[in-house]
Amino acid sequence: MLLAIDTSTGTSVAVVDRSGILAETGTDDTMRHAEVIGGFIRDALAAAGVAPSRLSGVAAGMGPGPFTGLRVGIAAAQAFALGIARPLVPIVSHDAIASAWYRDGGSGALQVVTDARRREFAVTGYDALDADGLPVRTEGPALAPRDSVPPARGIRLDAARVSAGALGMLAELAFSAGRLPLADEQPLYLRAPDVTPSAGSKKVLR
Repeated sequence: MLLAIDTSTGTSVAVVDRSGILAETGTDDTMRHAEVIGGFIRDALAAAGVAPSRLSGVAAGMGPGPFTGLRVGIAAAQAFALGIARPLVPIVSHDAIASAWYRDGGSGALQVVTDARRREFAVTGYDALDADGLPVRTEGPALAPRDSVPPARGIRLDAARVSAGALGMLAELAFSAGRLPLADEQPLYLRAPDVTPSAGSKKVLR
């Protein structure tokens, strides 16, 4: 049983096990990740009737996504996993979207697109599901200007929020297939943060 968290676009939190999604809550709001994440974790666990001690791990959406929002979910997932002494399971957020689409009956080439801000989209291409039922990535994730996203080879799917339920179910599927980890623990920011330390900054003497 997993707690799953994604803040690569909006904010989504879910509790899943191998049978399916037990509870899920979230918002498409891209500006209030830090304000809502704690309440969503509490509400998802309560709705599922699951105590933290029953969880076997925490699945975290690693992006692609904007720096500010994405790091909130990853930090929350890391802290929660550390607090319950369970492993962190990193998942590429676009993989969760693709996995859910294919498992809902989609077929052929798929292009997943999410808002990366600054008039850019994050884009990832997929081909199908492999023998273990995991999505096959063919290109990306990469950034593209909103007005010049490469033409989709098949279906273009624009997602306003990544479902943490889909994220958790992909993690469960990968675990059953012996395919973890599916992603690195390095976030897919695709772009440097807006604010960086000045090269000429001075240390404060005390």
